[in-house]
Amino acid sequence: MKKEAMFWKPIKDNIVQCVLCPHHCIIAAEKQGICGVRKNEHGNLYSLIYQACSSIATDPIEKKPLYHFYPGSLVLSLGSVGCTFRCDHCQNYQISMARPKEISLRDVPAESLSKLALEHGCHGVAWTYNEPAIWHEYTLEAAKLVKKANLYTAYITNGYIEEEPLKEIAPYLDAMNVDVKAFHEEFYKKICKARLTPVLQTCERAKKHRIHLELTYLVIPGMNDDVLEIKKFSQWVEEKLGKDTPVHFSRFHPDYKMTGIKETPLSTLHTCRTVAKKAGLQFVYLGNIAHGDYDNTYCPRCKNLLIERYGFSSNLKGITQGTCSRCNAPIPLRMN
Repeated sequence: MKKEAMFWKPIKDNIVQCVLCPHHCIIAAEKQGICGVRKNEHGNLYSLIYQACSSIATDPIEKKPLYHFYPGSLVLSLGSVGCTFRCDHCQNYQISMARPKEISLRDVPAESLSKLALEHGCHGVAWTYNEPAIWHEYTLEAAKLVKKANLYTAYITNGYIEEEPLKEIAPYLDAMNVDVKAFHEEFYKKICKARLTPVLQTCERAKKHRIHLELTYLVIPGMNDDVLEIKKFSQWVEEKLGKDTPVHFSRFHPDYKMTGIKETPLSTLHTCRTVAKKAGLQFVYLGNIAHGDYDNTYCPRCKNLLIERYGFSSNLKGITQGTCSRCNAPIPLRMN
């Protein structure tokens, strides 16, 4: 379904500029921006995916991954098509690289989401699978309605959104997991066709808006796994976001245009975790690997087991009203 877009401005001769994300695409008549879903028609910019879903499912919130946000709850997950990035290793490229007319899309009106979530036993709604920021006209409207129904909202995102649209949706957005894909600009330029700095700015702004924030860092052998890079990333998290910000180092699996690179060795992931811990980060997890102690949450003060996880399930064992049941240390956890 088509809808007039937000966050754009006319340039001249029916040329427009989109200012939703840091690409600031200048779009000629009858053309689309980098994301593939915002089209200039006769000098006006339109979203081609308003309320158009490619995927809809019920997921554990831990799958996002969000470990410190309503643990153990189910979330209604929605995706569309398109993306602001063109990552060579994208694991959802069938939808992120697709154009609206290339795959089947189902209209899911914003006013139906709360009822749909409740019918499936969900505590909230997440926009995920592809980049939610490009769905802004829909997600903003839907998030307002979802919040009215006392359900939570979440973005699983690459963090490529400008300050004003983030500020607009922030009052209705409870959580974000931002995928920080590397900690050097050359990786973003070569592999993602984007820039790192705006992603870091989004993370810092999310914190200021009091949006619950967790980070995922997909560790790719030989590409973004240098110990010094991991150290710099971890130091930035500690200094700019806070040592209690959960970080998920995730295992790379060959996909899309990067099938020639082997999956991340377990030893590399454990090194990343050790480096992050030494930098002062309190909650560091490992993902895309078999269950292990690195799934669990421990009190940073007394090491009491707070949340035990297996797969995508969570068992709250040592939490009492947001504090450690043993030493009463406050734990950064968003719960009912």
